[in-house]
Amino acid sequence: MSLKITYKEQDFFVGDSIKVNYKIKEKDKERLQAFDGIILAVTGTGENKNFIVQKSASDAVKVERIFPVNSPWIESIKKLRSPKTKIRRAKLYYLRDPKARSI
Repeated sequence: MSLKITYKEQDFFVGDSIKVNYKIKEKDKERLQAFDGIILAVTGTGENKNFIVQKSASDAVKVERIFPVNSPWIESIKKLRSPKTKIRRAKLYYLRDPKARSI
């Protein structure tokens, strides 16, 4: 179980809030698209390492995306903030569950 990814000599851990700038190719044009959220999990080893980022969209909808660490389409990764408390899990899949709401 891996708890961190290393990208351009920066370490990112499970639970960090990050912003990934990803290149999108549309016909003959390329543009950057930002995807910011929380790292839920890091899977794989060595060259085949992937990480899952979850962001909250509108109206309590959550979107997840899987990024390969060594992808040439990743322009940059920036850490927005670290978690307030120490994370003691390798996979934060419990964040997928909907929160209980009172009516």
